[in-house]
Amino acid sequence: MAFYFQKPYAPEIEQLLRQYYQSLSEKDRRRFAAVEAIRLGHGGTRYIATVLGCDPQTIQEGMRELKQLPDDPAGHRVRKPGGGRKKTEDKHAELIQQVQHTIQDRTAGDPMRADVVWTDVTPQEIADRLQAQAVSVSPRIVRRILDTLGFARRQMAKVLPGGDSPQRDAQFRHVSHLIQEFLEAGNPILSIDTKKKEVLGTLYRDGKVYCQQAIPVFDHDFPSLARGVIIPHGIYDLAQNHGWIHLGLSHDTTAFACDSLRLFWHSDGQRLYPNASAILLLCDGGGSNSAHKHLFKEDLQGVANDVGLPIRVAHYPAYCS
Repeated sequence: MAFYFQKPYAPEIEQLLRQYYQSLSEKDRRRFAAVEAIRLGHGGTRYIATVLGCDPQTIQEGMRELKQLPDDPAGHRVRKPGGGRKKTEDKHAELIQQVQHTIQDRTAGDPMRADVVWTDVTPQEIADRLQAQAVSVSPRIVRRILDTLGFARRQMAKVLPGGDSPQRDAQFRHVSHLIQEFLEAGNPILSIDTKKKEVLGTLYRDGKVYCQQAIPVFDHDFPSLARGVIIPHGIYDLAQNHGWIHLGLSHDTTAFACDSLRLFWHSDGQRLYPNASAILLLCDGGGSNSAHKHLFKEDLQGVANDVGLPIRVAHYPAYCS
């Protein structure tokens, strides 16, 4: 008999389920979660795992145990909280200090923020240094200790603004007012932006792909080795929640941005908005759609004449995109 998960529990029921789940032993938690997931049917495992905060594999294990009943392979064995083999760093607390001592000469940080510290030493290198001191530890354990100390592999976060605009809030409120006005009128609101250029050719790319052998590329990414360049220009329709990408082959010019907009309107825009009386464009203040480029305004007037609609342009404040 098939069951299909239709509707989640009310928040108060979810809270009761979590409280009851926490009161059970490890074995009973698995089986309780499995029963609930089976009762809900398709989609129940993922939902119950989210509600109870457990791994879906735990629920799958509970289902396997339920299928073996009344023969209970686990019997009356219940592991007490904290049971099982202790972690190496818990049994040898001195390991944490030894790792700290190993990296203390290879750390740097922000002098204005004591919580921002980084190191250029890898877990493998730390483990090798400790091994040289007759301390037996694996890179996996070192990685856990680094995590305890707050170290993790992170990328640089591009969050610092290049400057500030004194009328930033007022301008965003004005843009928000325009968006609401155009939405209520059923007119298109298009956000436009030129994306990062991509060079074409036998050059290195980030990421991995399934293949039988590595793909050979040039050992240097010199522009002279490229066969060309692709310039993606994006158009995002706020009301439709849909985007379009047009690819250029030369430069990020105002003509390219306006041609992209014109192509969108003739291919899809006029069909999506047959009764439109105006178009609202949202864009940042740089690139081909810069607020300071008179050529962009001139080319945009050509688009307005072509499509037969007035175009309202709302630029984001400076240093915002």
